[in-house]
Amino acid sequence: MEKTRILVVDDEQTVRLLVRRFLSDKFAVLEASDGEEAVDMARKHKPALILMDIMMPNMDGYNACHAIKTDEATKAIPVVMLTAVGYELNKKLAESVGADGYITKPFALEKLLDTIGKFVEILK
Repeated sequence: MEKTRILVVDDEQTVRLLVRRFLSDKFAVLEASDGEEAVDMARKHKPALILMDIMMPNMDGYNACHAIKTDEATKAIPVVMLTAVGYELNKKLAESVGADGYITKPFALEKLLDTIGKFVEILK
């Protein structure tokens, strides 16, 4: 059985590696290092969920989320912002571009799995 795909988007390789380690036993983890790559991979691979950093080069998470949520081919994919920026204004901005959730770094594995579980069935 093929694993459910989750796309992790962060310009910091260490964050992508950490999330991959947390999730790779349950999911097929795809990685992108900026928003442009995330939009392309979302269109190509149709992941079940996208975990997206906000502050990235080339295209930030807000613009990438907006591009994904306004594209007919990808608009149904849940996007959860995964960021070190935890201000209320940023949460409101994330919601305004269509983000489905928001997790601040550093995060606990339980919090990450709880949030993913709201959108994707997690196999025990």
